[in-house]
Amino acid sequence: MKYWLSLVMSIASFLLFAQEELKPRVSPMNAVSIRHKDGYLKIIYSQPQKKGREVFGKLVPFGQVWRTGANEATEMTTTWDISINGTVLKAGTYSLFTIPGPEKWIIILNKDLGLWGSYNYNSKSDALRFDVPAKLAPGNVVYEPFTIRIDQKTDTAEIFLLWDKTQVSFPIQFIEPKP
Repeated sequence: MKYWLSLVMSIASFLLFAQEELKPRVSPMNAVSIRHKDGYLKIIYSQPQKKGREVFGKLVPFGQVWRTGANEATEMTTTWDISINGTVLKAGTYSLFTIPGPEKWIIILNKDLGLWGSYNYNSKSDALRFDVPAKLAPGNVVYEPFTIRIDQKTDTAEIFLLWDKTQVSFPIQFIEPKP
């Protein structure tokens, strides 16, 4: 009798938990992608909101590794080898971290995937690391949600990271495979 009672109670508690209402995330997921010939470059990230807060230097401290978004670490996938600042990055998926600063940011593409935030970031897994200047967003625009944008040309693209009044960007070039 105890067995059946325990079984019924277990099933009932499971069914009651299944009725819990799922709420949308405060920082929703977003993705941006471009196609290049038979491949693509895609970035998946979560969009934190400004909500009247001072973002860089306060909410996101200067000089510390940032997940470049919210929730899980931002991930960038490229099916082509690409060149960034003259350095080749092999096709694959990488976590995108940054170290914001008032005048320059460090962009980091890291081989560790599936990380929550930057808590388990390990610099030994960096595939590529480079500096870019931090600028004011053109036209004094304030970006309420953190936004990643990709502007594509034929064999090149520029990746923009935009939040509050800050803009950082870096160019990439698709590398044609050798015949």
